[in-house]
Amino acid sequence: MNTVVTFEQYVTALKETFIMMSVSLGIGGVIGSALGITLVVCRPGGLMENKFVYQMLNPIINIFRSLPFIILLVAVIPFTRWVVGTSIGTSGAIVPLTIFIAPYIGRLVENSLLEVSPGILEAAEAMGASKFQVIWHFMLPEALGSLILSLTTATIGLLGATAMAGTVGGGGIGDLAISYGYQRFDTVAMIVTVVMLIIIVEVLQRIGNYLARKARRE
Repeated sequence: MNTVVTFEQYVTALKETFIMMSVSLGIGGVIGSALGITLVVCRPGGLMENKFVYQMLNPIINIFRSLPFIILLVAVIPFTRWVVGTSIGTSGAIVPLTIFIAPYIGRLVENSLLEVSPGILEAAEAMGASKFQVIWHFMLPEALGSLILSLTTATIGLLGATAMAGTVGGGGIGDLAISYGYQRFDTVAMIVTVVMLIIIVEVLQRIGNYLARKARRE
């Protein structure tokens, strides 16, 4: 049996990984950011304190964050099939990846926003800024550097999840590592996929660190 992985297969796997990451990060980032902002402004003492909303969202996020991705991946298969019509391949992996990353980003955004000094928000309100203006023009810009690092952490975590999706035929680099490196004992394929993941993580972290430093200098 031929177990040699071609260059085109590596390129295809890389493309599939980036597609899964970009789509799930885009959708999950929007949902997660909304969740994080809502948690901060609705928490006790927040700008728009709402005990009901906070106590409802907080445990829901904790529940989804407590589930290992491999379990979540299998648990949402019926929902994934209903949404995209399949539970395998790149499309089948995007749904569980989005469900996985959204609450994770939500908690990271919450932690970043809580670092903003309450004095800045109080000063903004004293100048007559509306609740939305306080959030958009003061809270988010003040936390921008931390938010960029949080998003970088989430992106790297998402990369690991895309690799794990390969265990159930999710496509991408993880699928290549499982199908050839593990099942067909192709040591070269395993080493190459690991190196690819390491390089991607290093590039993402460097970009995130650079953007965060630039944001904080501004």
